[in-house]
Parts: sequence; structure tokens; C-alpha cells
Amino acid sequence: MARVLIIGAGGVGSVVAHKCAQAREVFADICLASRTVAKCGAVRASIRERYRRNIGVAALDADKPRETVRLIREFRPDVVINVALPYQDLAIMDACLITGVDYLDTANYEPRDQARFEYKWQWAYKKRFRERGIMALLGSGFDPGVTNVFCAHALKHRFDEIASVDIIDCNAGDHGHPFATNFNPEINIREVTQKGRYWERGRWVTVAPMSMSRELGFPAGIGVKRVYLLYHEEMESLSRNLASFGLKRMRFWMTFSERYLTYLKVLQDVGMTKIEPVMYEGRAIVPLQFLKAVLPDPGSLGKTTRGKTCIGCLVRGKKGGRDRAYYIYNICDHEACYQEVGSQAISYTTGVPAMIGAMLMVTGKWKRPGVFNMEEFDPDPFMALLGKYGLPWKETMAAKFTEQWVKALERG
Repeated sequence: MARVLIIGAGGVGSVVAHKCAQAREVFADICLASRTVAKCGAVRASIRERYRRNIGVAALDADKPRETVRLIREFRPDVVINVALPYQDLAIMDACLITGVDYLDTANYEPRDQARFEYKWQWAYKKRFRERGIMALLGSGFDPGVTNVFCAHALKHRFDEIASVDIIDCNAGDHGHPFATNFNPEINIREVTQKGRYWERGRWVTVAPMSMSRELGFPAGIGVKRVYLLYHEEMESLSRNLASFGLKRMRFWMTFSERYLTYLKVLQDVGMTKIEPVMYEGRAIVPLQFLKAVLPDPGSLGKTTRGKTCIGCLVRGKKGGRDRAYYIYNICDHEACYQEVGSQAISYTTGVPAMIGAMLMVTGKWKRPGVFNMEEFDPDPFMALLGKYGLPWKETMAAKFTEQWVKALERG
């Protein structure tokens, strides 16, 4: 039986707390901490009502390692699950080093003053974590996270060589708002306004934002959606860890509606997506942070969101000397997620894998000192738990839609 400290009480943090509460046989004690302790209290009330369990709550400014160290020493967790802002990753890792506690997150570190995210800052902790005898598991969300494990599963069970991976993230949900983001607006907008990048034959290729797109027909009644090429963090670790198995290309694609892109362009054109401070009435404000404050809270979208998500990996390579195209994916329903835990599917698909990663760490199934990405462990225990905790996966090598995808993605 383990004790878990969850830092961050937004949409994802709420899902992680609910899922940990469901797993009574593993997580005996749960503490949820946030700068806004009222959010923690609302999650605690929901868990009491749904599961007749009580959890601890605490006020915490995770930017301050001393506060996190103090809370860790008071609560004595076996693992810290960080679902706060990516800016806070290093501060929380520092606190875990000081206290000797295992660490897990769902998104890699990025500096506040640069729209730039990469693993180098967290990979620099490898030696210190190893010498301290503790473990850090990076990117245990869906993408990154499940997509990394999907690739490891494909390599272990379906391929001898992997030539290419296309990670495809489709959110076909409709929240009813003119413009909103499905996770933290500040992080979401910083991510999608960056230049696109993909990995090909040992180097990164950079393209203009949203300049590459394809139309794909999705299963489960989702229909045809346009996907756009983005840079996404799991490609950084996967391109390294799959390189010795023949990988030649890795790309990431995500759906966006025309309405979303139109609003985003207007906001960019008027300067509301800038991260450089501007002076307003004698004080410095960051336009993107102000925009975040006036947009709908992603944690509030669950009650109005309808539709499904479809996220997976289209993998091509060889098995037994023969070419093979293979697709592994999950379909998640927004309304079903809200009925279960009070959150929409984007928060759900991130929060469930965070809980599973922590479960594998505290039970010793994924456990060794150092800093690791998801694909560096045996995928089988993780894959076995996905369906049990709400994210059943499917795989196919003969679907008509995947044959069409291969042609569409090769175009141009």
C-alpha cells in the first residue's frame, strides 16, 4: 500500500486523484496539493461522494522547492505525481532529490520566458537521481506517454524493424464555446504556435507553423478531419530510442477546426499570444497569461463537451522480412469521462496514464534509479492496465482507413 502526493488540481490533477482513489488496493493515502486549495477541496468532495474515500489537501506553491520539501516531509509519499505547470518540473524534481522520493510527470519542462520545450533539462538529472537511488518517470500522460508505450509494444510484439511512426491525435469533441483550449490555455497556445518539426534520417526538419496538413477519415463515427503537423515532445525520446531499430522518420499530427485556427490567428495578429511582458497601467503583464485568465477553464468544459477522441500510432516497418503497416489506438468518449470522474476526455486520457505509471512504480513493476521515458520499460504491464482503468486500446493491420492514411500521409 502506497502514499501518493499529487501536485496540481486542474483538470488532469482531478482525474489523477479520482483514479488513484479508485485503486484502493494500491494507493492507501492520497494528498492533493495546489496553489488554489479551493480546487483541491472540490476534488476531495467529489471523491467522497463517488467513492466514500477521504483524501488530504494542501496549499502549495510548487515554484518554491522549500514548500514542496516541507509538504513531502509532512506527508511522506512514496511517489510525487506532478501535474502542475511544465515550468515547475525542475523545482519539483529538486524537492524529490532533497527528500529521496520518486517523481512522475506528464509533460516535459519548458522555461517561462521561451516557447520551447525539450527533455535536455530533465535528462540532466539522470546521474543525480541514479546516485540518490530514486526514479523519475517523464511524460506519463497520453501523448507523450501512452503513445511511447504503444511504440514499445509495437516493437516488442509486431515488428523486427520500425521504419516510420506517425503519431495522430484527433479530438472530435465540441465544448460549445466560440474559442477554448482543452488543456491549460497558456501551454496549449505556446505549443501550437511554434514552428513544426519532424525527425527524418537522423535530423530535425523545421517547417512553418500549421504549414503541413492532411485529411484523414477516422473510425468510430468520427469521420474526416484535417490534421496538422506539430512538434511534440515524445518524438525527442522516441527518435533516440528507436533509431537502432531502423527508424527513418517520425512525425506528430493533431486535428484543429477551422474555427479554432481562425480565432488563434486573430489573437496572434493582435499580440494576445505573446509571452514577452508589456506595460499596462504602470505594471508589466504577459498577454498570453491575461488571455488565459479570460478563456474558459479547461477543467470546466466536461459538462458541455460532446464527441470522441482518437489518439494512436501508425507504425510502418518489417516483420519476418515483410513490409507491415500497423495502427494502435484508443477511442475515448467525452461524455463517458464526465459521467465517471467529472472531466472531459483530454484530461481523462492524460490523468489515467499518470496514475498507471505511478502504480507501476510503487508496485515495483517499473522501478530502477535514474530518469526515464516511458518506452524504456516493458510495455506489457502498462498495456494490461490501460483497459482496466478506462482506456481500452485497439490494433489493426488490415483496416481500410489505415490504408487510406498511408497514402494521404505520403502525399507531398
